[in-house]
Amino acid sequence: MKIHSDFVFGVNPVMEKLRASPDEVAEILLADGHRRSGLRAIEFEARRLGVRVTYAHHKALNRLAASDKHQGVIAKVAPYLYAQFSDWFQNDAPPSSSDEILVLDGLTDPHNFGALLRTAEAVGIRRVIIPQDRSVDVTPTVAKASAGAVHYLQICRIANLRRAMTALKEKGYWLVGLDDQASEQIYDRVYPEKLGIVLGSEGRGIRPLIWRECDYRVSIPMLGKISSLNVAVAGAVFLYEILRQKRSIDKNRLKR
Repeated sequence: MKIHSDFVFGVNPVMEKLRASPDEVAEILLADGHRRSGLRAIEFEARRLGVRVTYAHHKALNRLAASDKHQGVIAKVAPYLYAQFSDWFQNDAPPSSSDEILVLDGLTDPHNFGALLRTAEAVGIRRVIIPQDRSVDVTPTVAKASAGAVHYLQICRIANLRRAMTALKEKGYWLVGLDDQASEQIYDRVYPEKLGIVLGSEGRGIRPLIWRECDYRVSIPMLGKISSLNVAVAGAVFLYEILRQKRSIDKNRLKR
């Protein structure tokens, strides 16, 4: 499934797009008279790869990006292609060494979505599931907020998130939901290797019909007067605890 936009903007997202899939970049648009080192690096890389480079007025870039946050560069790219859920489990082989899947229940803020994608890619997660309805899609703003991480992830849009979670459990995955009301904390449990990590939306969190599909729920300890964290921050804390546990297990295996 494709999204309507065919632009990526911002220094890091454009550079990562050139590195990850240059064949999908039709043209690079650079601001007239640019001086930033990041833009010079993009121009050099684009010309090295044989990608057309065009110069445009800053206002023209504003119109194309529908924003002035493009940092002087826009890439015209092929429309984003979402992954197919069924393709992930052909021959029961995971597509990467990581066997965690991030499940996002109805995020609507593109900056939170992009920040979570950036963290997910940083900790080695390669697969993400989002609902088809009432959820932000992969947009240029999301790509920029992810600092280009979106180009290295397989993101699947699902019509029925609950059914997809059931399918994951049938494939041997355990599902853990992050819930600020859970009595068990993220540090109280050792997480299995095949894991679906469920995060809720910015306001309502995980919907009841979704958290009922979770095998267990955990919370982040809050010692101050603020009772909750932004979903992108909370997700980052949780994902790095899972990574810490994986690295600890790997080290113990090497010692044997």
